[in-house]
Amino acid sequence: MDKNLLKILLLPVAYLYGIITYLRNCLYDWRILRERRFDIHTIGVGNLAVGGAGKTPLVEYLIRLLQKENYSIATLSRGYKRKTHGFVLADEHSTAEDIGDEPLIYKSKYKVQVAVDVFRVNGIKNLMALGENAPKVVLLDDVFQHRALKCGLSIVVTDYHNLFFNDTMLPSGTLREFKMGINRADIIIVTKTPERTSPIDIRNVLKDVNPKAHQRVFFSYLKYGELYSIHNPTDTLDTLNDLYRFRVISFAGIANAEPMVNYLKEYSAETRHLPFPDHHDYSLKDLEDIERYYNSFEGGNKLLVTTEKDLMRLKNAGVWEIARRMNIYVLPVEVTFKDKEAEFNELVMKYVRTNRIYHEKYS
Repeated sequence: MDKNLLKILLLPVAYLYGIITYLRNCLYDWRILRERRFDIHTIGVGNLAVGGAGKTPLVEYLIRLLQKENYSIATLSRGYKRKTHGFVLADEHSTAEDIGDEPLIYKSKYKVQVAVDVFRVNGIKNLMALGENAPKVVLLDDVFQHRALKCGLSIVVTDYHNLFFNDTMLPSGTLREFKMGINRADIIIVTKTPERTSPIDIRNVLKDVNPKAHQRVFFSYLKYGELYSIHNPTDTLDTLNDLYRFRVISFAGIANAEPMVNYLKEYSAETRHLPFPDHHDYSLKDLEDIERYYNSFEGGNKLLVTTEKDLMRLKNAGVWEIARRMNIYVLPVEVTFKDKEAEFNELVMKYVRTNRIYHEKYS
């Protein structure tokens, strides 16, 4: 069936789902359902749509920004597809099966506390109960629809290639709630903006976003780092000077691998891509299939490339011993704001430097 026709046929279901989420939001707006506030600084990162819009690189950006000012930081996520339950505080032995792939990235790369809990209010209570080790700032990943918690600063991301105002409700589109939900955000970030986007294009998007008086809008861009080997991170490849000599077989279990694949195609001699479902748990058969495809290309100067999220899942028991002997390189990604970076940083730092606290019982 034609994809556009299917979207049209699903519109009645999407509208019904939208009404349900709208009524739920109304219950919080009318204070029939209670939003909890805490006397620590909470920064929420979320989006209106399902799928990868660049939340994880943004959380990493915020970690680096706050660490420069020596703030005590914790991240709190749901821990999507983990095999544990309840509140879990990560340690050096945690795996993606324990806490999820994205939280494991934070734990592996930064000296921050990393916690997961489906119920974010309960997660913050547990973090605050750590006494002297309790964080001063909590970064909450994918929390915008978790209305039980009222974040002190709310950041919403929207993918430049799938902007919320062009989207429709699930299952016809990818929106989790009606577009008016964006009004709850303090900061709106248009992510994955193409490098060659013109000032006119930027103004047109701003016009369609139509921010409220209390909102600021920023455009962020993806910045890829140097490829590094999974079994020896000091073994790196200079993308500009070295990658053109290699044929690349990329594989990834992320929501949108297109930016990564396009980047590799631009600099490599040839790039082929093997897609997997988002947050895919790799099996031995998956690795055997990847290796078989890799070996089908005759000659040398070839390598496998994946993402840091996929690396976290490759480290799961049962597949890591196989993965580490394969010729796999990892392509890290960061967020940059170009000329608006100082302005964005100041907004965040202004919030965390405030002395405003909320006095409320956490029953």
